[in-house]
Amino acid sequence: QVQLVQSGGGLVQAGGSLRLSCAASGRTFSNYAMGWFRQAAGKEREFVARINWSGGSTYYADSVKDRFTISRDNAKNTVYLQMNSLKPEDTAVYYCNADRVWRGTSVSPGDYWGQGTQVTVSS
Repeated sequence: QVQLVQSGGGLVQAGGSLRLSCAASGRTFSNYAMGWFRQAAGKEREFVARINWSGGSTYYADSVKDRFTISRDNAKNTVYLQMNSLKPEDTAVYYCNADRVWRGTSVSPGDYWGQGTQVTVSS
């Protein structure tokens, strides 16, 4: 199994930026595709972004495309989500996700989750 520990998040004004980090341990990080999901209050968890093993392929939800960037550093066993031009509707708990397969444009998650971190965007 792989263990995921998230950091970052917090409160930011609309138009601002935040960066989330997710550090992995337990298994070879570069064997996993990584992703980010989010869950707003009263809503179902939704896909945000994913990145393949090498970082050469990424996929984004339409709602965050051109504002969010997913990246990874395999030497540090860490995946990042850079969030720019944040909007109040981006407010949610964000979850890191590890997947043993590359799902391409699927919005389905892998098997392993981080603990979640709150992102709140004020208007």
